[in-house]
Amino acid sequence: MGTYIARRLLLTIPVLVGVMTITFLLVSGIPPNQRYISYCGAPPIHGGAAAQNAYLAHCRHYLGLDQPVTTQWAVYMYNTFTFQWGRVGNTTAAVSAMPPAQGQPVTTVLGWLLPYTLELALLSLAIILLVALPLGRLAAGHRNRPIDQASRVMSFSGFAIPSFLLGSLALIAMVLVIEQYHLAGCSGSFLEVWGSWPAPGCIAGSTPFNNNYPPWLLRGIISTPTGFPTIDAMIHGQWLVAADTIFRMIVPALIIAYGSIAVLLRFVRNSMLEVMNLDFVRTARAMGVSEATVMKRHAGRNSLNVTVTILGLTFAFFIGGFPIIEEVFHLNGVGRILALSAQQPYDYGLIFGTTILFTFLVVGANIVVDIVYALLDPRVRLA
Repeated sequence: MGTYIARRLLLTIPVLVGVMTITFLLVSGIPPNQRYISYCGAPPIHGGAAAQNAYLAHCRHYLGLDQPVTTQWAVYMYNTFTFQWGRVGNTTAAVSAMPPAQGQPVTTVLGWLLPYTLELALLSLAIILLVALPLGRLAAGHRNRPIDQASRVMSFSGFAIPSFLLGSLALIAMVLVIEQYHLAGCSGSFLEVWGSWPAPGCIAGSTPFNNNYPPWLLRGIISTPTGFPTIDAMIHGQWLVAADTIFRMIVPALIIAYGSIAVLLRFVRNSMLEVMNLDFVRTARAMGVSEATVMKRHAGRNSLNVTVTILGLTFAFFIGGFPIIEEVFHLNGVGRILALSAQQPYDYGLIFGTTILFTFLVVGANIVVDIVYALLDPRVRLA
């Protein structure tokens, strides 16, 4: 098992190098004018051509663009694996971040925001597992019955409706609710929805989502001591605040999970049906084993291999929805700052940093899936 894990870890190196090289080539193909403005400030108005040339020369040298492409790539790869991801420029993402992120190291800003994204990811993953696994087994056990037909409708709708459309529809519905019930301080604007609830100022006493932040939530986003706002609220005994942070993520988590549930549900159902037709399952039934035991201890366990594999493959799709959903629902996370950094003026440091971070998360998740798969099926370790 140790050899298998070491081999899987070594195989991640070319994957990371390949993804980072593709990202480098894509961003390098964009004209550097926006990068100059982001990191060197606006070009001088006075001074004529000499001032303009000096400005351009300074920016090119500062950003390393006066070096050959191969040198730029080598420096970029070195900085990637040593976590020197640059600093946040004077961009939309820097201004929109809370607290202000301009001039801060990219790793520092991502460290502020990553716990919020991880909490949303864990909640979404819990919803996927709690819904897809039982529903897939029920659909397989009641083939072509109403529960199976309902699961097909849910699955096909999950394939057909993209997360950005589903999130926009949910946002419109929440805005209509705010407008219908005339919540205090709210007028029914799209900007007055934060997660699953009205935004700051709409509900009196909605600490810490107004300006009266508790001491452990510095500047509204830097949580102490763990960095995870829900856990820190529990540590400080503020259970209502912890519940509030979870409830604000409910609707975004459901929308993120919906597409993955559709994929996983179909594979759980099909793998269960395939296993239920094998000889050892028929033998167990012939020996008088109850159907519930057959489903749980025989078909269920043997279908986990395919389920775990598909869950790992859908993780990239699962993570890919975060930038849109966090921006739609105004959730402070890595996904939202990635969406903001892609708006003019572009923040190349944040684009690189968030891409690297998401790549590490996806690769790490797939390593975990491979290890779990090897534990479930010892034949994998011998392959």
